[in-house]
Amino acid sequence: MNDADPSAVDPSAVDSGAAAPGAADISAQLERTNALLERVLAEVAKTPSTHAIFVDAGYLYAAAGRLAAGTEDRRAFDLDAEGLIEALIDKARTIFADSRLLRVYWYDGARRRIHTAEQQSIAELPDVKVRLGNLNANNQQKGVDSLIRSDLESLARHRAVSDAALIGGDEDLVSAVEAAQGYGARVHLWGIEAPDGRNQAEALLWEVDSQRTFDLDFFKPYVVRRTVATYETGTAAHRPSRDDVRFVGAQIAAKWLGARGREALVGLLPGHPYLPGSVDQDLLVEAERLLQYSLRGQSDLRRALRDGFWEHLQAQY
Repeated sequence: MNDADPSAVDPSAVDSGAAAPGAADISAQLERTNALLERVLAEVAKTPSTHAIFVDAGYLYAAAGRLAAGTEDRRAFDLDAEGLIEALIDKARTIFADSRLLRVYWYDGARRRIHTAEQQSIAELPDVKVRLGNLNANNQQKGVDSLIRSDLESLARHRAVSDAALIGGDEDLVSAVEAAQGYGARVHLWGIEAPDGRNQAEALLWEVDSQRTFDLDFFKPYVVRRTVATYETGTAAHRPSRDDVRFVGAQIAAKWLGARGREALVGLLPGHPYLPGSVDQDLLVEAERLLQYSLRGQSDLRRALRDGFWEHLQAQY
């Protein structure tokens, strides 16, 4: 008699029954994964890209000064840094239309990395970060290129920027460009028109993702040549008195103190009667601008200028 054992189970039925729930689970997991990916992609699409502007101030002053003032000597012209930075930000806003600004990085040199009054005022601007390298005895920047590379690489690595506008011309910046590109950022080289020849290294031009050059019309509103009368034999009638120069020194001290505050004053006083080189240079340049007279080689007037500067500061302490 071949009656089937009611307890027996058909193996094919077991396999078929077990396979159906497994396929359903996998299908459900795939649907959940696809839905998650769609949400992530939607969020990425809504997140704006980010750009930053990197300015090698040494290159900018030299190239803009030569173009708009006919000289690379910073002491011979005034640069409206605030106005120029705003113009660069506006230009970036136009070029990177679907992107937001992270900030402007301003790289410059200073003796012992101590901010000058001008650098301090730039550092106080919104959306601007001043980074200082050293300035050697020949007024040459040291360490600026490495700062640019460090920031570019770090921001690109952390996906903080998708586009970097680099204003510079030194071949040493090639490694900074390569480092940022290695993490997926695009680097755009912005240059300043050269009256003759080229003021940016070819190797740098080859490496970047795009190039753009700003002409004289762009810089004209922000660069003004200083007009300082030069002392010559026979023009002693135009020579300012020591009292005049001392008064100007006091005026500049009041402006310096207002910009720096009492903490900077406390740090300066122990050095009396000597001034740090950067402060002394700024004092000289500003005094010549106010007096419309060159104090170079005028040791007695230079002493009067420093005396007026110190007298005002000590009176406020």
